[in-house]
Amino acid sequence: MPPPLGFDPIDRAAQLWAERWPDEEPDVYASMRAVTSIMRAHQILIAQLDAMLRPHGITFSRYEALVLLVHSRAGALPLSKIGERLQVHATSVTNVIDRLEAAGLVRREPNPRDGRGTLAVITAEGRAVAEKATADLNAARFGMSALSAQELRGLFETLRAVRVAAADFAADSQA
Repeated sequence: MPPPLGFDPIDRAAQLWAERWPDEEPDVYASMRAVTSIMRAHQILIAQLDAMLRPHGITFSRYEALVLLVHSRAGALPLSKIGERLQVHATSVTNVIDRLEAAGLVRREPNPRDGRGTLAVITAEGRAVAEKATADLNAARFGMSALSAQELRGLFETLRAVRVAAADFAADSQA
């Protein structure tokens, strides 16, 4: 891992942005810094989470699919439902399930309710991997130990407002 930079490149980019476009409202600079910070934090967190999960032979996207199956009533879900719940394209679901199946963590079965559909079914090994991986992620607070519980709640609410404004989900709906 390279040594940390001696300056904040996002803050520097905002300064350059303000010099290049001096007539913009201050909110524009704040927005640029916030978006760029979120994107960088995402990169950092995915790298950390994937490193934590590597000993289990999975990535974070595969972990999410396993946990979704663990939480399902029968340990099985249609691939289309997995994509809907994880909010990813069908191609991504197919890739994730292909890899989990190759590792013996899930198996595919025909969907008895839909003759054309396929279910992903978690295996006993998949449940064991999900359990161990969850213990590791919980112990590491999912890579978020730099923030207090209060800060995490505030961050969630802030990002939830962005998601609601983007119609990511119905804000008044219940889980």
